[in-house]
Amino acid sequence: MQLPDAEQLLVSLTGAIKPDVTASTALVGIYTGGVWLAERLHQELGLALPLGTLDVSFYRDDFGQIGLHPQVKPSDIPFEVEGSHIILIDDVLYTGRTIRAAINELFDYGRPTSIRLAALVDRGGRELPIAAKYVGATLALPSDKMLALEKDMDGKLGLSLYNKNSPEQ
Repeated sequence: MQLPDAEQLLVSLTGAIKPDVTASTALVGIYTGGVWLAERLHQELGLALPLGTLDVSFYRDDFGQIGLHPQVKPSDIPFEVEGSHIILIDDVLYTGRTIRAAINELFDYGRPTSIRLAALVDRGGRELPIAAKYVGATLALPSDKMLALEKDMDGKLGLSLYNKNSPEQ
């Protein structure tokens, strides 16, 4: 299967978000791929509020099934959440469980005026009623495949497709 160019999808995503940016817009990236995207978007959009990052490992409702990710990172929200307009950034939108966890964690910091979701790729397969306002591409993928955003040594983003539970992950 030919995957779309992640760098081109990021350009499209930037263009879609740009008209909705205001002085009270803040970006929050979800580790890991969402943070990579949020860093690039924050730079391209020239936002005044600092970039926020979330690691939702402890907020996931499937924590008991999937366990703790070995590289848990601290969340950092360096702006006042109360009253802000947040655009939550993730790389691949699938079941919606990561986004639900991110929203729960954000509300621990305060009550934003709004939360909109941006995803580089929406692969369908939702288990929760979650939808992205901004999407780079929509791909139909079999449930036995995992789509991953990767970053090379030069910082260039790319998409890779893996079999779930394969040793190369």
